[in-house]
Amino acid sequence: MSNSLVQSQDFQNVLAQIQQTRTRVFAQANTSLIDLYWHIGQTISQRVQNAGWGKGVVTELARFIAQNDPSIKGFSDKNLWRMKQFYETYQGDEKLSPLVRELPWTHNTIIFSRCKTADEREYYLRLCQTEQFTKRDLDRQIDATSFERAALGGLKLSPAVRELYPDIAQAFKDSYVLEFLGLPDDHSERDLQTALVRQMRQCVLELGKDFIFVDENYRLQVGNQDFFVDLLFFHRGLSALVAFELKIGAFKPEHLGQLSFYLEALDRDVKKTHENPSIGVLLCRDKDDEVVEYALSRNLSPALIAEYHLQLPDRKLLQARLHEISARMEAGDEQ
Repeated sequence: MSNSLVQSQDFQNVLAQIQQTRTRVFAQANTSLIDLYWHIGQTISQRVQNAGWGKGVVTELARFIAQNDPSIKGFSDKNLWRMKQFYETYQGDEKLSPLVRELPWTHNTIIFSRCKTADEREYYLRLCQTEQFTKRDLDRQIDATSFERAALGGLKLSPAVRELYPDIAQAFKDSYVLEFLGLPDDHSERDLQTALVRQMRQCVLELGKDFIFVDENYRLQVGNQDFFVDLLFFHRGLSALVAFELKIGAFKPEHLGQLSFYLEALDRDVKKTHENPSIGVLLCRDKDDEVVEYALSRNLSPALIAEYHLQLPDRKLLQARLHEISARMEAGDEQ
């Protein structure tokens, strides 16, 4: 091996060591900072309960910190009250309190201030861990009612896809919110496809970061004819190609025939030997769940049906539906 190659490998090793150590240091620093905020919040919470601390005392504490060490930032009275809320939200919660130490403070403040239940907080804490959301991405996921849609959505899957991928419901959604496309209600399939490709970063954030975009209008040659998949992705977690077919109208059973044909062609001619069977997604503007269930019941292809929305859902309405379902389940348990 030449000296230049050895030197290049040595350089790469040194760089990798620096990057790995820096990542560990950042993670340790973040954990220490969250621990500090937790203990400050605990102190303030206990003093409010037992020593009669109020807004005036906490304001004095913030002023005391600023006057005695001007280099310390981020401890205004407003932030000190946030630390109290942070502690009180997770105290005694052995499942969630370790998770909060793995996220930045800004992400934590968004979650404990905007999420109303422990289930919702856990959902976004875990989602941030797996998807590595920025603060803006997290805000958008909450605005798009990701938790409510996951809790209410009944993802429609063919028997084949259930058998091949038992955990597939964790990778796909029953509905996708595409408000970032800025499309009018009256749009074509081509408009939808073009907008999704143009906004691919936002598209992948809505789908999930395990999705890798391959191509639009992906050409499949079967016999002497050419066929085109609207959008082709690869899913890293499932190790499978994912073909998206876009329909601007309501789902129709005949759509599945086209999708099944594409999946067969992908598996025969495109899929690599170490990859799993391809998955097909029909993304429709609307769907009748009963029609979908009938259509999928005997479908032999790994297919699923989802719908898309061009406006952010009404979060209060979805929360009311969740509450209603929970109330009915509790009433049933009591009978």
